This record gives sequence, C-alpha cells and structure tokens, in this order.
Amino acid sequence: MTTKVDAITSEVVTNALIAIADEMTINLARTAYNTIVYEVRDFATGLLDPEARLIAQAPGGLPLFLGDLDAAVRDGLELYGKEGFQPGDVIITNHTGTCGQHLNNVVVYTPVFYGGELVAFPTVRAHWIDVGGRLPGGFLTDAVTSFEEGIQIRTVKLYRAGAPDQDLFRILRHNIRNPDSVFGDLRAQIAACRLGERRLVDLLNKYGCQTVFDVVRDSWQHAERIVRAEIQKIPDGAYEAESFLDDDGVDLGRPVPIKVKVTIKESDITVDFTGTSPQVRGPINSGSAVGVSAAKLALKYLAAPQVPVNEGCFRPLTVVLPPRTLISAQEPAAMSWWQTPILTVIDTILKAVAQGAPERIPAGHYSDLACILLAGRIPALEREYTHVEPLAGGWGGRPTADGANATYTIGHGDTYNIPVEVLETRFPLLIERYRLRTDSGGPGQQRGGLGLERTYRIQHGGMLNALSERSQCPPWGLWGGAPGASGTVVVKQPGRRTAKRFQKITGLTLEPGATITFFSGGGGGYGNPLDREPNRVAEDVRLGYVSPSASRERYGVVMKPGSSAVDEISTERVRTRMRKATRKRSSK
Repeated sequence: MTTKVDAITSEVVTNALIAIADEMTINLARTAYNTIVYEVRDFATGLLDPEARLIAQAPGGLPLFLGDLDAAVRDGLELYGKEGFQPGDVIITNHTGTCGQHLNNVVVYTPVFYGGELVAFPTVRAHWIDVGGRLPGGFLTDAVTSFEEGIQIRTVKLYRAGAPDQDLFRILRHNIRNPDSVFGDLRAQIAACRLGERRLVDLLNKYGCQTVFDVVRDSWQHAERIVRAEIQKIPDGAYEAESFLDDDGVDLGRPVPIKVKVTIKESDITVDFTGTSPQVRGPINSGSAVGVSAAKLALKYLAAPQVPVNEGCFRPLTVVLPPRTLISAQEPAAMSWWQTPILTVIDTILKAVAQGAPERIPAGHYSDLACILLAGRIPALEREYTHVEPLAGGWGGRPTADGANATYTIGHGDTYNIPVEVLETRFPLLIERYRLRTDSGGPGQQRGGLGLERTYRIQHGGMLNALSERSQCPPWGLWGGAPGASGTVVVKQPGRRTAKRFQKITGLTLEPGATITFFSGGGGGYGNPLDREPNRVAEDVRLGYVSPSASRERYGVVMKPGSSAVDEISTERVRTRMRKATRKRSSK
C-alpha cells in the first residue's frame, strides 16, 4: 500500500536518508586506521532495501562504487534468504565472483530490523591495505589468478546476533599482514554500519515505516523522471567508439581492445559492450557487477550529475554485457588492477556520445589509476609498512574551458591526495618534488589539464609495485585537439648513472636512497590548437603549463625574446604556415 506524502515531508526524509549515508562516511573516515581510507577515502557507504535496491549512497567516496553495492548484499540474500538474518549480524565479503573487484575492496553490511521485520542494510565498502597474497598490499601487475592476490571471503557472518565468530577472526588474522591495522579499518566499517542502523531507526520512529518507504519509492520515480528528461536532450541514434589498453601485464605488448555502442532512443539508453576484449590472463579483469557499474557511472555523468544516487537513476539504462569479457570476467580471474580498464571504459562511453552531444562531452582525461604501492620496514618502530596511493592527473579540454589540472579520475570523485606532511610522518619516505607536469596537457583551443610529477625518496629501501597505462592510447583530443601525455614511472637506484622507466612493475627491490618519480598523464585538447587565443598561450607559458618551444611548435605562438609577451607578427606568419600544412595533409 502506498500513501500520499506531502512535498515537505518527502524532501526532509529524502535528504535525511542521504545524510545517514553521509554520516556513515564521516564516521568511517574519522575512525579508520590507514591513509588509503581516512585520507584518500577509498570507500563507499550506502543504504539498501531488503531487495538490495539502493535507497541512498553518500556523495563522498569513490564513484567507481556507484550503484554496485547491491551485488554484495544480493549474494547474502541468495545464500541466507531474508529469514537468515538477525539483529546484530555483521556480514563480510570480498568475493571476486560477486563483487568483481580486487580482493582489497571488502564489503561489510548489517541488517536493520523494525517492528520485527527486515527493512534495510547499511553497507560499507573500504580498501583494506592488505589481504594476504603473494606480496604485501596486492596490486600485482603479473598475477594470473585471484589465488595469488589474497584471501577470498564469500559472504560470511563475522558476527552472529552480536557475537563475534572468533574462528573467522583467527583465520583472517593469520592470512593478513599487519592484522591490527586492518582490523582497525574493519571496526570502523562495522561502526559506520551500526551508526546507519541507529539513524535509520530514529527516522522510522519519527515518521513511521510506511511514510519513509513511500518517500523512498517516490524518490526513485523522481530521479528516473529527471534522468529520462536529460537523456531526451541527446539526439536519438547509435554511437560507437573504441579504445585500447597497452596490455594485461602478463602478455606484454598485446593490446586489449575496448568497444562500446551507445544507443539513445527517446528517454532510454542502452550501452552495449559487444566486441570488448575477452577475459585476459593478467590482473586487469573485473566482474559483471563492475561492468554494469561503469555504464551507470557514465550515465550519471551524462544525465544526472546533481541527482542524488538511488535505484531510480538507473532505470532508463540497459546494459548488454556478454559473459567472460574483460569487464565480465569469471573467477578465478586475476583482478588486482581492475580499476584501470574501467576508467577507460567510462571515458570511451562518453567518447561515443560526443558524436551526438558534442556540447556535453570533454576530451579524454588521463584515465589511469596512476598508483604506486610501497612496502618496507620502519626500523625505529621495528615493524613493516604498506603504503598505497593514487596520483591525480589532467582532464580533457571542455567545450567552453580548459581541462582541470591535477584532478583525480572520473572514477575517483571526491577522493583526496595524501598530504606530504602526513605521508612523511607515517612512513620512511621523503617527497622531493610535487609539481604540475609541463606540456602534459593536450594542445587545443581549450587546453587539456596537466598531470603531476611526484618524486619519492625511499629512506630505508623497500619494494615497489606500480602501474601506468595507456602509453600507446594516450588521452584523446576531440574536434581537432591533440592527445595529452601518457603517464610513466621512473626509478633511480643510488649509485646508478641512469634511471629505468616502467609502465608496469611488481616486486621491484628498492635500495636505501632510491627515488621513484611518477609522471601522471594529462588530458586531451578540445578544438584546433591554432584557434587558441595567443594571449592565453602566453599566460600558459608564464605559468609554466606550456614550454616556450611547445607554444611555437604546437600552438604556433611565438614569444618575444626574453619576455612572456606575444610576437604577433611572427605568430601570424607561423600559424598561417601551419594551417597550410594541415590542409595539405588533409587533402592527400
């Protein structure tokens, strides 16, 4: 039975539900132990109904987890049934066959009962700094099976009716490095779920269960209407795009293709991944829950960036995802670096839609996890450490503005960098350089955003795992814009004359005093670089975004000797010559 809820009550309850998920996020970040959780905010929190449908998801945390918490909860419902849950239960899973992500992403959820009935599941996914496996921290670029990557937990009750299962805790303790640290994050996840339980019960007490869930259903319908209205602004049609990854980390040099077809018909959208690479041997696979989530996130960016996330946002979406592809892999596929292809998948969906809605879509962004994992020992504390950190990069030039500099990927959202002061306090590392990367933004009428250079000095030695992708398929430009620079990792061992450059590396031994410089990619340019106003190019040169040589070679803008002022006569002459050369090449 559905009752009519007045508009004011509906608005208050809708925002209260979002606030519950948001407070769970705040509590998690406040009580977690590891920087990947409390600084980077590699997590997601949400409320799901008894059918595993999304009621609300906090705006903070990783958009990569958008709308895919349901897979974890649905697995519990299939295994236990609604009758199999009790107040006080805590369920935990990181199963690749369910969640489709690397094993570090551990989901914890609890049931909420009201009037003796199951009404919801507060749910938290957070990145555990270690889950066992061959090397500390996971992120193996050369893994060929999930058995190498860590311990796999398929939907088990860590607490039953409030009582901890000490056998399970003992299993986890002896399969995880630094379990006290990891268990600190686990307790933070449980505490966030318990907070969600209390806040939801308070809301039900105040407004009544019937009213609250009538509002939930109304909010789904409202979100669906908004999303459909935005989809209708895109011309009907079938839009296709392709891209590729360098390789899977195991079969080196063999490109991994990504193909999408986006069909718009009135207010419906279909994303078809037919033609995307089959499941690969290396660790860049992900499961079908992730493949569907990638399409959801692309839709969110396209049609509903301001609409609170709930089940209704995705009702206009149909996803065609054949089995055993790169993004619908089946266990025991390796998934250490699952995020990296997904970023390119999302960007490729947007690239396809750019054909029908050029005014909505920027050029390609750096689309790379750009992540390093360092492990070693802290002699003063006589203990081991594991540190994992993504690096921001450049976004593509937009129809009306340059791309953003040094901003996390389309899948990172409101995550943050780790401040230098925190990193140097927590770990035996020194940051010697942290700056924007000159000339990394793709030239265009609207310039691509710049990537970063970040240099770490490893004081006591250690081990490095790192991955930087898309060296052969750099962030693309649109409508005449040029690609942005790809990322790379450079390692200099002490006493060696030359440094080594890597795109993928696992288990590299670092000597005391070694340096690692991560160069993250830039965004592609939008529009012809020769149409960029010369004074804007001059300002880029003054700021160090563009080098004087690149201003001439790529933008056709000549600077007066010894100044940042434009030589207008020389600029006009150079640009005329470059335009003629472009027309000549196009006519062949």
